[in-house]
Amino acid sequence: MIVRSVVRCSATRRLPVCRPRLLNPKPRRFSTSSSSVTIPNGSSQASMLGAFTSELDRIVPKFEIQGSQIQILRTPSEFYETLKAKILGAEDCIFLSTLYIGKTEHELIFTLQQALRAKPKLKLSILTDALRGTRESPDPSCASLLAPLITEFGPERVEIRMYHTPNLTGLRKKYIPKRINEGWGLQHMKLYGMDDEIILSGANLSSDYFTNRQDRYHVFSSKQITDYFHGIHSAVSRLSFLVSPSQEPAGYTLTWPTSNLAPSPLISPQAYVKHSSAVLSPLIQPPSLPSTSPSTSTSTLSNPKTKEKGNTIIYPLLSLTQLFPPSSAPPTIPSTSTESLALTSLLNSLSPPSFKTSSWTFTAGYFNPSPFLVSLLLSTASTHNTVITASQQANGFYNSKGVSGLLPPAYTLLSRRFLDRAAKAGRGSDIKLKEWRKGTVGEEGGWTYHAKGLWISLPSTSTSPEPGVDISVVGSSNFTARSYALDLEAGCMIVTEDEGLRRRLGEEREYLGTYAEEVTRDDFARSERRVGIKVRVAMWIVGLVGGAL
Repeated sequence: MIVRSVVRCSATRRLPVCRPRLLNPKPRRFSTSSSSVTIPNGSSQASMLGAFTSELDRIVPKFEIQGSQIQILRTPSEFYETLKAKILGAEDCIFLSTLYIGKTEHELIFTLQQALRAKPKLKLSILTDALRGTRESPDPSCASLLAPLITEFGPERVEIRMYHTPNLTGLRKKYIPKRINEGWGLQHMKLYGMDDEIILSGANLSSDYFTNRQDRYHVFSSKQITDYFHGIHSAVSRLSFLVSPSQEPAGYTLTWPTSNLAPSPLISPQAYVKHSSAVLSPLIQPPSLPSTSPSTSTSTLSNPKTKEKGNTIIYPLLSLTQLFPPSSAPPTIPSTSTESLALTSLLNSLSPPSFKTSSWTFTAGYFNPSPFLVSLLLSTASTHNTVITASQQANGFYNSKGVSGLLPPAYTLLSRRFLDRAAKAGRGSDIKLKEWRKGTVGEEGGWTYHAKGLWISLPSTSTSPEPGVDISVVGSSNFTARSYALDLEAGCMIVTEDEGLRRRLGEEREYLGTYAEEVTRDDFARSERRVGIKVRVAMWIVGLVGGAL
């Protein structure tokens, strides 16, 4: 987004209880099923999935579960009610990683208070972004909303952390306006964990995401997966500022506790990044790779033995590039982004002609996919492919004042450029672009669109026009260059042969498509779709100052 204000709460002392057991799944072949669907070339659906997973096993950690352990929510209100119910049902641990919690979300705070009052052993850890979480200070902000939880329950039970990018220091931090400074990197992960369950989403915790802002929401009932992401949450929390209640006008203070071990990102950014990479490296590597972290690391990966083989594999995907020193890897595909590596492996595997009858659907509310991802999508052999993005009337910045008002037409320009590139690559007939709209932003009944992800259906003998989904990607990432270079992102890739889950993923894809209508190059050529010089200049300025849409 135009420097996220074009733009978009985190973090202190490690809680003694609620400490996750980090898991290192042992590489295994994807299990075959006697009920696998046979495809025209004689390969089974399971063996075809195995061709994808054998490469992914070398890139990222993996977990085998049953497809029935994944629940897919559809609407913002369903997400909110499920979140509150899971919080009230938690017995030991709640951890929430999000960009921010809305400064007026008193009902959510009351729900957390109810859970903590009812369960004296329950512990809460919240991680947000420092820039976004303190933007309104000294007026009410995310930080001032959360600080009273520490006052009531004490730092032994409640930990509030706020992550601050090491990219914004010194004079840059001093003089760049608050609504612009978020363009240098944010804590953007959306991890909502309660005991042995976790919700992976792209939604933040504020009223619009609970009412009229469409996103995706997957509930995983798995201790192993929840513990893994709790480990990521805890590691980043130990690299973040601690929020404490205060009598100061803002109602809170941010401190850098000595227990963090790492130096402050505002004082020694390079040393901070060096320490961060040592902490995080063992968490993002697959088990087959040797750890590069020092022996002082407190986290290891291990895989518990399970009695039953799963029919679904979960690959955690992370983009934590700004917490690692620059590497020699191509800048378009950061080696410290397991998401970009996994997507590269996945989409490259769809390029042989034998996958011509496969299909993919890609969605992003803010449509500006990284150049490497565009190239990969266009190089697949898949046909009947669809891109879903927000219409201008479903963009949160529609009709807003100032520079941010230029965002909706900027995304229109980017969509048009994508279609032009697809046509130039000879893909114009098998890639459709659809715009999602449910009313108009700012008017009664108007919704915004914030969903992002990928669904892939592999070749099948099924005659159904809408086959089930075999592979899907869900999480916080917007799939932009910013996602892979500036922000902290978390999600997962789901690879399944479970018929129930394949059907539910397909239904999720179709539900999101209900409000989407195709837009062609001819539509973009109409006068009302043309983008003015101010939008083009604004996009140039964004690139110049280092931000990203």
